[in-house]
Amino acid sequence: MPTVDHFPAFVTALPEIAIPVPGARGWLLQGTAQQAVFVEFAETADVPEHEHQEQWEFVVTGRVELRRDGGVEEYLTGDNFFVPAGQTHGATVHAGYKAMIVFNAPDRYLPK
Repeated sequence: MPTVDHFPAFVTALPEIAIPVPGARGWLLQGTAQQAVFVEFAETADVPEHEHQEQWEFVVTGRVELRRDGGVEEYLTGDNFFVPAGQTHGATVHAGYKAMIVFNAPDRYLPK
């Protein structure tokens, strides 16, 4: 079965999020206590170190290098990773990256 490497139209019809990273776009699926966002990066971007509530990220396609605990972890198409609440982390997100991210917070990202 072929892998989907793009977001279907019903995802890109969701509200677009305000994401403060050049070359990045995202769409919001909002719950009362959590939210899921779908993100894509047209260019390689460095996401500075930050922290927030729990994050569970699924790599739809591409590559990301997650920095945490003094090391670097690489995740590729089909991988997923978990960031505990309050853990400082940053990333290098490579051009072409697409992911679905679930946050254990209702306000991690806001609609544009």
